[in-house]
Amino acid sequence: MKKLKIGYFADGPWSHKAIELIVSGKNVEILFIVPRYDTQDPILKNWADKLNIPYIACSDVNSDEFCDRVEVFEADLFVSMSFNQILRKRIINIPRFGFINCHAGALPFYRGRNPLNWVLINGEEKFGITVHKVDLGIDTGDILLQKTFEITPLDNYGTLLDKAIVECGHILFNALSNYHNLKPIKQDTVHPVGTYFGVRKVGDERLRFDKTSLEVFNFIRAITFPGPGARFCIDGDEYIVWGSEMITNAPQYISTIGEVVGRNENGVVVKTQDTTILLTCISKADEIERTIPKFRIGTRLS
Repeated sequence: MKKLKIGYFADGPWSHKAIELIVSGKNVEILFIVPRYDTQDPILKNWADKLNIPYIACSDVNSDEFCDRVEVFEADLFVSMSFNQILRKRIINIPRFGFINCHAGALPFYRGRNPLNWVLINGEEKFGITVHKVDLGIDTGDILLQKTFEITPLDNYGTLLDKAIVECGHILFNALSNYHNLKPIKQDTVHPVGTYFGVRKVGDERLRFDKTSLEVFNFIRAITFPGPGARFCIDGDEYIVWGSEMITNAPQYISTIGEVVGRNENGVVVKTQDTTILLTCISKADEIERTIPKFRIGTRLS
């Protein structure tokens, strides 16, 4: 069987595990690497040098100049792993089998950006990784391979990210190694609508205690390190919450939302919309040191 010849459009740790596996295998040959233009990943540059293949940094991969350049490689497939440019019709159609992407979401759900943050915010019990064909929509192409993974109460953004970086590499490698045996699945046969999530922006990290304790807990763990951390203020000073815990058997009652109503050796108890939650690790927004919060009872977090 002939090797599958690919162009690799990639960036960051997500792409490093995958390229290690691809190079170690026997069924796939990388013809060239295209990094994100804004970062130009040096590890991918080292791989290009090691493999003696072109490393092509380009600010617009949809330009005729770029398309003309990569067309001559006569690739079977173009592959995206954490690449950040929207792909247009001409470049999608250059390779014989088109363009595929690896996405850390169980399509047709969690299309778009920051799926690992959003699955935690939504309190999901699983997250998915999908290899899919690229079309002119956003994460709407046919599903080629998909796998789901459990989310435990101890997971947070950091743990999901670590897992996804490794598993994306394995799933992409498996898809490439068995490409001709994969049977594409139309996304609308899984669900006619699906879901889409936009990129998280500055200001989205604001912590609101007028949510249920479970929603507050999920929000905090969804954007903890290496994210920006959930944030609140006291008398104009901004704080970041890095960790929290649900309180077993916490009663539901009406009281002042966002008020510290208890303290113990592990942190402070804060009133939410329904019950209470324990904040266990904070820092001031302008300081590195993380501490157990020790706010006085009656302190209001806004």
